[in-house]
Amino acid sequence: MFDAAIALRHRLHQRPCLSGAEAATADQIGAFLLPLRPDQLITGLGGHGLAAVFAGAAPGPCILLRCELDALPIQELGGQGHCSQIAGVGHQCGHDGHMAILAAVAQSLARQRPRNGRVVLLFQPAEETGDGAAAVVADPRFAPLQPDYCFALHNVPGYPLGQLLLRDGPFSCASRGMAINLHGTTAHAAQPESGLSPASAMCRIIAELGDLPAAVRGEDSILFATVVGAKLGEKAFGTAPGQASVWATLRSQSDAGMQRLLTHAEALVRDAADQFGLRAEIAYQDVFPATANSDQAMAILRRAAGSQAVLELPQPFRWSEDFGHFTARFPGAMFGIGAGEHSPDLHNPDYDFPDQLIPIASSLFLQIVSQALDTPP
Repeated sequence: MFDAAIALRHRLHQRPCLSGAEAATADQIGAFLLPLRPDQLITGLGGHGLAAVFAGAAPGPCILLRCELDALPIQELGGQGHCSQIAGVGHQCGHDGHMAILAAVAQSLARQRPRNGRVVLLFQPAEETGDGAAAVVADPRFAPLQPDYCFALHNVPGYPLGQLLLRDGPFSCASRGMAINLHGTTAHAAQPESGLSPASAMCRIIAELGDLPAAVRGEDSILFATVVGAKLGEKAFGTAPGQASVWATLRSQSDAGMQRLLTHAEALVRDAADQFGLRAEIAYQDVFPATANSDQAMAILRRAAGSQAVLELPQPFRWSEDFGHFTARFPGAMFGIGAGEHSPDLHNPDYDFPDQLIPIASSLFLQIVSQALDTPP
C-alpha cells in the first residue's frame, strides 16, 4: 500500500533541491498528485510550493497538513542505493520523508474523500531558511485555503520509531542570525594609531553577547546567544584592519523573549561601537518565529494519538521551525515523531529518513483529520 510513497521518497532523496530552488522537487510532487485528482492543485505557492485540496460533500472545517520541500547544503555520506546524486546537497533533515508521508495521505484521501470540510495538503518551500511559510501565507492564493486547524510533524532521531513527542504551548524556539559589521579606518601596521581599529569593540561584543540572556531571561527557560563566527581583517602583516564582523545566533522559546534579547543585543553593539568611535551595521537572516501549539489543536492531536506511545516533552526543542508563521495565525500544533533510537542525528551526513515511519505517520495524520473534521472551530 505504501510502496508508491516509499519509491517517491527515494526519488526525492536522489534529486534534492535547496531552499528557494525546489522546482524539480515540486515537479515530482505535482506528477505524483495529479493522477489522484484532488479538487484543487495549486502550484507556485509562495515560491515553488504546492497545495492539494480534497473536499468533502458536506460543509465543515478546513484542515491543513504541512510538509517541507527543501534539502540542505550537505554532502551525503550514506551508502544506500538512493543516495543523493546532487553534489553538496542532501535530504539530511528528512523532508523527503515528510513529503512521502503527505503523499501517502493524498493517496488515502483520493480513495475516500473526507466526509465533510476540506483537507489541504501543503508542500511548503524554503523551510530551512525561514522564508517559506511567510511567503505562502502572504500569497494571495492562500487566502481561500486559510485553515481552521493546521498540523505538522518533524521526525526526531534518538527516540523509538513512531513515538510521539508532544508538548502543550511552546514546541520549538524562535531564532535568528545576527550579522554585525564594524567599520573603522584601515592603517599601515607600522602606524596603527593613524587608523581606527575595531578589534577591541569586536572582542567586547563577543565576550558580552553570551552574558546577555541572564539579564533579559524573564519567563523564558530557553534564551541564549551563540557566537558562530568572527572576522578581523586579513592575513596581511602590513595592514592594521579597519573592518570586523561578528555573527551570532539568538534563540528564545518565545517571540517576546526574542524581542527582549534583540533589544539588548543591539544596544550592546551600538554602545561598543560608540565607545571606540566606530560605525556599526546590523542585519538579520534565517529568521524563525517560535512555534506554539494551541490548546484546541493539541486536544485533537491527543485524541488522534489513541494508544500510540507518547512522550510529553518537558521543554521546547531548541531548534527552530517556520511553521510558527501558521500557528501564530491559526489554531495549530506541531509534534515530533521518533525516527529510531540509533538513527544518526538530523543534519548529519549519513542520516537517512526511515521508510518504516511513512505508514505510521500517514495513518496518524489521517486520524488527526478525522478528529479535526468533527471539531467545530
